[in-house]
Amino acid sequence: MSFFSYAWDWVTTSANWHGNDSIPQQLLAHIGYSVLPLLVAALIAVPAGVAIGHRGGKITIVVVNIANAWRSIPTLGLLILLAVFLGFSTLTWLLPLVVLAIPPILVNACAGVAGVDPDVRDAAKGVGMTTWQQVVQVEVPMAMPLILVGLRTAAIFVVATSTIAAYIGLGGLGRFIIDGLASEQYGPVAGGALLVVILAIIVLALFAGLSRLVVPAGLRKQAKTE
Repeated sequence: MSFFSYAWDWVTTSANWHGNDSIPQQLLAHIGYSVLPLLVAALIAVPAGVAIGHRGGKITIVVVNIANAWRSIPTLGLLILLAVFLGFSTLTWLLPLVVLAIPPILVNACAGVAGVDPDVRDAAKGVGMTTWQQVVQVEVPMAMPLILVGLRTAAIFVVATSTIAAYIGLGGLGRFIIDGLASEQYGPVAGGALLVVILAIIVLALFAGLSRLVVPAGLRKQAKTE
């Protein structure tokens, strides 16, 4: 049987949609393990990226290089290390996913604000805007396409990687994969992986819709041509 045959047979089995550890329960748990780290990372990385991008100069290059190097931190290795020192607490699974999500958000927020046309900044100063007003009313709206790209990339990373929660005995879609591998049952492994892929595609669609809602058409076209 192929991967899709295993996955389809398992997903369409009625028993997997009811009772304890059912698909709906683990799907909701997986969403929870994905949303919280993304929110925490966004609260840290978006303001930091905007502030660094506004300042500009060499510090922007340094921060971007550090953030790109940060991506090399192995998420599963960090999870196991934290499990050794912290036990099976919330921070054990939360911190590795936050660490994973911060770099793309930080880099894109920084690049988006740093890339605002200097003439636009001068025009904002010319009409008497304060620094705070320039950032909030001019720079952030113009950087929004890149900020959303960073959030979207981070969301995909986190959704795909939240399966690691199962390694420390928690739920989520990774539970099907880990348990299936342990018992040599390929249906749950393929089905769990397929559900993760579908969830990632849904996230992409949600961000595409969000972009249409919050980013003016002119900026969307400009972002595509750059």
